Amino acid sequence: MDKLYSVALHGVDGMPGNERISAEVRFIKELEKSLGSAEAVVAVYRAWQEASECDSSALSAETSTLAIKWPKAFDVAQRAGLKNVGESDAHFELQLQRQHAFQ
Repeated sequence: MDKLYSVALHGVDGMPGNERISAEVRFIKELEKSLGSAEAVVAVYRAWQEASECDSSALSAETSTLAIKWPKAFDVAQRAGLKNVGESDAHFELQLQRQHAFQ
């Protein structure tokens, strides 16, 4: 199965690769636990992106309902991922993978 998204930890110059990967895995696990699955992460993130790019009156009820889940889930996941990292500038970035039209 193709990955639906990737996560990168930034702001931790000099951190050993295995520690960076462990932090990213903790982040992903917590995010998927909070939202239910990798597919749900993508759906909620896309809804949040849409909500932040347009007027709230233009959003469907479903998009609004999904979008409001993102900030809390991301915050909880970031705290879990950064546990024991100790870098003040450390943060995670989520990148959706391109989906091919023929899939």
